[in-house]
Amino acid sequence: MSESQSETPGNVDRGQLERLYDQNPDDTIQELLEFREDSAVIEDEYTIFQALANEDRIRLLEALREGEFCGCELMVILDAPQSTVATHLRKLRQAGLVKCRKKGKWNYYRIADTAVIELLDLAKAIEVD
Repeated sequence: MSESQSETPGNVDRGQLERLYDQNPDDTIQELLEFREDSAVIEDEYTIFQALANEDRIRLLEALREGEFCGCELMVILDAPQSTVATHLRKLRQAGLVKCRKKGKWNYYRIADTAVIELLDLAKAIEVD
């Protein structure tokens, strides 16, 4: 195996790339490898999208865009038991989408950052086929 082939990542078909670029693809492969995002960034984004991949958590975020709510109020909004709401809120907090403050016995939740509202608005703006 030549040195340039050993530098070609994983499942890349060098012959296909050579036909695509009509030249030695090594420089192009190096340029393409620069588009790989850092694993830590991808992991953080994955955590956020995982938290958003649930209808009830999106409902919670939509409610919280109106302001801060107590956990018991969110139980009414979701029509779900405390344990279910707490699990959803924990995932949203771990993803950095929701913040919590304690007042006496009660926990109050709010959107962590305006970027969350922008993300919700963006999702509404995308047309689904």
